[in-house]
Amino acid sequence: MRRSVLAVRGSARSARRSVLSVRGSARSARRSVLSVVATSAAIVLTSTLIGAAPASAHGWGSPGHSPGSTLTPRTQFTMAADGSSGATQGGEGIPNIDSVKKTIATYYGDPGTGLANRTDSPYIREMRSIVAKQSASLQRIHDRAVRHGEKPAIVLDADDTTLWTYDMEVADMHFVFDPARQDEWVQDQRFPATPSMVGFVNRAAAMGFTVFGLTGRNDDQKAATVQNLTKVGYTAFTQDRFFTKWTGTGTSQQPSYITCAAASCTTVEYKALTRKHIEQDLGYDITLNIGDQWSDLQGGYADRSLKLPNPTYYLPSADLPGVSEPRLTPRTQFTMAADGTSGASQSGEGIPNIDSVKKTIATYYGDPGTGLANRTTSPYIREMRSIVARQAPLVAAQCAVGRHQHRNPAIVLDADDTTLWTYDMEVADMHFVFDPALQDEWVQDERFPATPSMTSLVSIAQRSGCTVIGLTGRNSDQETATIQNLRNVGYPQFSATKNGNETYYTKWTGVGASQQPSYITCATAKCTTVEYKSQTRAHIESRAGGRYDVVANFGDQYSDLLGGSADRSVKLPNPTYYLP
Repeated sequence: MRRSVLAVRGSARSARRSVLSVRGSARSARRSVLSVVATSAAIVLTSTLIGAAPASAHGWGSPGHSPGSTLTPRTQFTMAADGSSGATQGGEGIPNIDSVKKTIATYYGDPGTGLANRTDSPYIREMRSIVAKQSASLQRIHDRAVRHGEKPAIVLDADDTTLWTYDMEVADMHFVFDPARQDEWVQDQRFPATPSMVGFVNRAAAMGFTVFGLTGRNDDQKAATVQNLTKVGYTAFTQDRFFTKWTGTGTSQQPSYITCAAASCTTVEYKALTRKHIEQDLGYDITLNIGDQWSDLQGGYADRSLKLPNPTYYLPSADLPGVSEPRLTPRTQFTMAADGTSGASQSGEGIPNIDSVKKTIATYYGDPGTGLANRTTSPYIREMRSIVARQAPLVAAQCAVGRHQHRNPAIVLDADDTTLWTYDMEVADMHFVFDPALQDEWVQDERFPATPSMTSLVSIAQRSGCTVIGLTGRNSDQETATIQNLRNVGYPQFSATKNGNETYYTKWTGVGASQQPSYITCATAKCTTVEYKSQTRAHIESRAGGRYDVVANFGDQYSDLLGGSADRSVKLPNPTYYLP
């Protein structure tokens, strides 16, 4: 019995020694892992990112291989009309220009053709409501002026106040103003009437208001403009009561009643001083001044001002010296859904104005107005530096641990605006209107610079033990040029294959050998970006794709990140386009 007890005690001691031995091995392994992580951290600390400020959160998902619930675009925005908020808002805080375009299209009932719905739309309904409300007070305003011995008048702007320019601005110009094209539309008298305004103006004239036109169109366009107004049903506009801007040629000279601070008059100087002329020289009382731009209304010389909605362009102008009109200022807080649906619920003033969005984006990228980003410093460059400074240690640790545990760690990165920077192409060359032929020229010519700070991050990941894998929406005909472009600008880590596995994925063209791979199955004939990219990541993690563990997935579009098959997803800022 005693021998049995001793035997049991001996076995217990032996087992305890085994446990201690295992614990010792575990501690040793843990020390090894920590040593690797420390080494990786040292790589980060000695990189060019030292001193960068911590990044703000950018919506990366939780660890795991399921879609991140936080990978959704922002919907609340603060934006100053002059573009200055591009210096203070992060990239995710700037309304994305493609989403703005879709929101505007929804508001105008445009199905994607660039042509507004002429019968019904949120814009038409809002205009009807605004005009109905103003019409209810017209008779009272008129009668009060008459009782005071005044001659009541109404002043109206032309474009998007009495004449509707949407089809020209969008279908013809794609939000890129062209004065030559505009003159063709003017001379051809191609503009329809602004919804609800013909009835309103004609009723006002019938009540006894004198109706004046006051537009930024020039004297050479006056006759065609008045004829266009008459053609669409206005009865009150006449040549002698329609003010257009001088050209400086021949008899078309700046009138004596307008004195400006500089050689070129501002819109407010021209319009406010013309209203002053109507009141003080012609003897009218401007009881109501109507325009679609704040600069149509600033500067006084009107009893009341009515702002009509127009998010399709913005014509800013400083107010007259010493005049303060805080109520005549653009909105700065916006709610906007990325898919454009908010155009059905937000008023025109609640939609980010596309020209203000462009200026905000330019400020963010340090673009002085040339369409070219500042390559040295800008809010965007500083934000990218901050994001990479925050992400690099995490990536280094994940790569180091994954390598130590023989999990074959990898990071996956998109191309455009994740590793290669497209701003100059998108803005200077395309003016925010994507052209696949031009894009292919840029790709084949390998013209893209590196996205700021990303060469450092990719280098850190590779040195910490990760395989670097590319996954882009560019097509297979562009793969060779894309990889060479990446190598040219500081990414030697990218290659078409490594150790017999594909490590740069481009989309098939459907021509010749470039066909949809067997590991991708899509709901319809045309795969979505999420289907293509998420199933490719799943393939990368499969035995057939190399059995990598995707520890981090980087992209500038949410569609680069959705669909799982990555431990973490990191969204980089990009307000210059949206690929849902």
